[in-house]
Amino acid sequence: MEVRTRGNYEVAGREIVAEGADLRIQVLTLASGQAVPWHYHTEIIDSFVCLEGEVVVETRAPRATHVLAPGQRCAVAPMTAHTVHGRDGGPCRVMVIQGVGAYDFKPVGGGPEG
Repeated sequence: MEVRTRGNYEVAGREIVAEGADLRIQVLTLASGQAVPWHYHTEIIDSFVCLEGEVVVETRAPRATHVLAPGQRCAVAPMTAHTVHGRDGGPCRVMVIQGVGAYDFKPVGGGPEG
């Protein structure tokens, strides 16, 4: 997997579980108040699996909010702006699976309007 940029944001923990030419699996630990900021990827699909706490994945165009309990999952298509955080700003752990394509982190403005 070609890596262009991973974004510049702070999380309590980031563990790479597997990484190869066409796959990356990582576990992100978000402390209270932390979030993966609004961004999109031009080629890859982000698949999220909640491990601990409740994970909120919000998207724009289409606008959606996915609240994941442990074991639940959702996916975000390429070119779809999204953010990830704990429910009500709480802590959580989430597995992020990213497949074939160049990985890029394209930040977008905060809030639902972009």
